[in-house]
Amino acid sequence: MNKLLINEMPTMSYLTEEALNRLRVNLNFLGNDVRRIMIISSTENEGKSFVAFHIWRQMAQSGVDSILIDADLRKSVMTKKYHMEAVDGKEFFGTSHALAKDMALKDAVWHTEMEHGDILPNVENLINPTMLFEGKVFQRLLDEAAETYRFVFVDVPPLDLVSDGEKIGSMCDGAILVVRSGRVSKNIFQNTVNQLERSGCPLLGVVLNGVEDQRKQKYYQTYGYYEKRSKK
Repeated sequence: MNKLLINEMPTMSYLTEEALNRLRVNLNFLGNDVRRIMIISSTENEGKSFVAFHIWRQMAQSGVDSILIDADLRKSVMTKKYHMEAVDGKEFFGTSHALAKDMALKDAVWHTEMEHGDILPNVENLINPTMLFEGKVFQRLLDEAAETYRFVFVDVPPLDLVSDGEKIGSMCDGAILVVRSGRVSKNIFQNTVNQLERSGCPLLGVVLNGVEDQRKQKYYQTYGYYEKRSKK
């Protein structure tokens, strides 16, 4: 069994924690058909990886079997940010290794200190991982994960940079779009929505990031609605 330690678990403000908790509750109302959920943004530095990590953490801590798959194989910093390390002298491998070696999910996944939270981190970034997503291995991993866990959260690269997100979206049941307030124009936002529609990945909802409340505290706020839409 692969065991992993997360040595840096940041403390969040009450407002941030509650906003993410509302998102977690909303996801539980989506129905059993929605299991593979892609966390996406239009551009860099909008907070998608933060949302992906902490909604997975909250879901696992609430007792719901969940896995986080880091599919940002180009610029992921998740393992460094949260100081992840393998225990028991195991070689620390991740998503790119699992795809390249056609590993079964049970051999690739890492168990954490959270009983209901497993993770497939990305340990080594690649210059061009597109071919890894175009084969059948990633689809198989997602299918295996959906059979094993109630929720499969997939962190992917921003849609305006590369085509990885659109390809992965075609394999998922829905997407959560993270938008940083004041950073993304309406045109960019609409282009992102259009890309999701082309991939056949329903937009489940939007997380508005970096909003200031009346006390000038920054937090994550969800808005819009959540519903299951059939793929075209």
